Amino acid sequence: MPEGRAPKAPRKQVEIKPSAKAVTGVTGSLIESSERGTVLALDRTLLAAERTYAAWVRTALASLASGVGARPLLKDMLPAWVGRFTGTVLILFAGFCLVAAVWRELHGIEPLRQPDVRPIPRALLVLVNVFLLLVAIAALVGIWSG
Repeated sequence: MPEGRAPKAPRKQVEIKPSAKAVTGVTGSLIESSERGTVLALDRTLLAAERTYAAWVRTALASLASGVGARPLLKDMLPAWVGRFTGTVLILFAGFCLVAAVWRELHGIEPLRQPDVRPIPRALLVLVNVFLLLVAIAALVGIWSG
């Protein structure tokens, strides 16, 4: 042994089994907590996508109603073609919104996991939007035939 150094004290044996179990228990609850947070984030994302879809449809319905009402509203104030043109543009915009709503819903990002909330069936969304698109076409025909 070199001079000037003190002899090493024997190491104290530390039992790590109870502390390792405590760390494992905490780690397990953290993993469960993070997995639950991921599922909740998926739920929020799905609900946000449905709110966006609803906003597209709401905008389309407002535009459709404005397009139908434009011609009678402007009838006595402006030439007839202005009311027809305004109504046509608004109804075409309504059709665009309906198509965009379905396109955005069908081409959205698929989650890697299944969220807890059940989404609205896509077939129902398409069916409702096709019906509203037919209503918009009927309104367009009504504007130009009368």
